[in-house]
Amino acid sequence: MTNADPHAPRTVVPIEPALLIAKAFDQAQVTEIRHSVTSCAHACGLTGQRLDDFVLAINELITNAVRHGGGRGWLRLWHESSLLVCEVADHGHGISPQRLGDRSRPAPDTAGGWGLWLARELTDAMEVVSSAAGTTVRITAGLVSHKRTTR
Repeated sequence: MTNADPHAPRTVVPIEPALLIAKAFDQAQVTEIRHSVTSCAHACGLTGQRLDDFVLAINELITNAVRHGGGRGWLRLWHESSLLVCEVADHGHGISPQRLGDRSRPAPDTAGGWGLWLARELTDAMEVVSSAAGTTVRITAGLVSHKRTTR
């Protein structure tokens, strides 16, 4: 005897992305988060320069969250299909549309302003949503293909 209705339609439940890290952080956790991201990204298949680039991009994003986003942030890292995805969010005052629209490389003698540019250059894709309530940056790295997508 079973409780299942043999005439009920079958549904396919989509496979959820594999959440690897979900953690709030402040300045004291930046190094710990970077090491955790490195371990998880390596375990998912990123190696060599691709691993270094992805971790550096995330380090820039978490540092920006601490410096410009109210002193703390939230990081989520997950594996989805053939992608490694990282999202860093903060509750700062947001990034101006002019700054978000500027994709040019900062001048070599510029002390700041490199974080978003580096994150964009070192990853396959980057999305930024910013308002007066905070900023969320999502970056991806392909685990199979090494080709970068158009930004």
